Amino acid sequence: MLTWPHADTDWADDLDRVRPVFAVIGAAISQCEDLLSIVPSPGERVIVEQALALAGADLARCHFAIAPTDDTWARDHGPIGTLDDGGVELNDFRFDAWGGKFDAALDDALNARLYHGGVFANSVMVHRDMVLEGGAIETDGRGTLLATRRSVIDPARNPALNTGDVERLLGDWLGIERFLWLDHGALDGDDTDSHIDTLARFADTATLLYVTAPAGDADHPALCAMHEQLKTFRSADGAPYRLLPLPFPGVHRADGGRRLPASYANFLIINGAVLMPGYGVDNDAVAAAVLAKAFPGRDIITIDCRAIIEQNGSLHCLTMQFPSGMLLNDDSDTLSSEINR
Repeated sequence: MLTWPHADTDWADDLDRVRPVFAVIGAAISQCEDLLSIVPSPGERVIVEQALALAGADLARCHFAIAPTDDTWARDHGPIGTLDDGGVELNDFRFDAWGGKFDAALDDALNARLYHGGVFANSVMVHRDMVLEGGAIETDGRGTLLATRRSVIDPARNPALNTGDVERLLGDWLGIERFLWLDHGALDGDDTDSHIDTLARFADTATLLYVTAPAGDADHPALCAMHEQLKTFRSADGAPYRLLPLPFPGVHRADGGRRLPASYANFLIINGAVLMPGYGVDNDAVAAAVLAKAFPGRDIITIDCRAIIEQNGSLHCLTMQFPSGMLLNDDSDTLSSEINR
């Protein structure tokens, strides 16, 4: 799922530069699996479909739904899918733009609009009365969750919930059995309170990839402390994780000098490939080689995300995947009136 930028988002002044990046991401996804694009109007659908076609998308795999949105971070406002006895359950957590930092009413309502508009088939959606962003959690698919405490157990997000409450709820709702809580790790410029998808990711049940920064860089102390804590974590079978460091992507700044949170950990796993954010530096090739080692048999596709990090996220942050077997209804003429109610 991609929630596309439009004139009522923070991308308004930069649409000509960021739409092509979304299109390259969408086209790459469509070569391997279905793509659901959320657009705000029928006119925007035409623009997006043309952009996808120009980028080489397989339009037969491109589906569209028309709904109003505040922003584009599908990883955080999209539903989190789980499999329950072979059936797909979509968990609709509350989204408040990372503890109320920005407007989010439309994005918070999006999942229910899509579901009741008939976009998701062969699935059940359940509303969860808890704030949780998809970028804040990382799982190995076998019951282990990795996350930073500060982006999940947060008084600004869930003031009534403590660690025990969160673990109980995520155990019941997502099937989590083991919790690995990081107390360290941060990127300068990040406004998500240290989402795990910018810091450390599972490659498999025994392997973790993690970001690094050189001595003297502002991020170096926190990332070193994170690495030390990762070394203490154990997999479900009691063994230390194989830890693969990702290289430093360099310092990138907005026009006003603000540092931007570039991260190679913000990759997206799709069927047969891994989409990796690139930042126009030599370490892009080094990072691609690390990912190739971590994901043997998958193509590593680098996508230039320098335009995306200007809004403080990257490739994984823009996307949300769903379990296989969940069909998408593309009757957009019907959906447009239903979803906008």
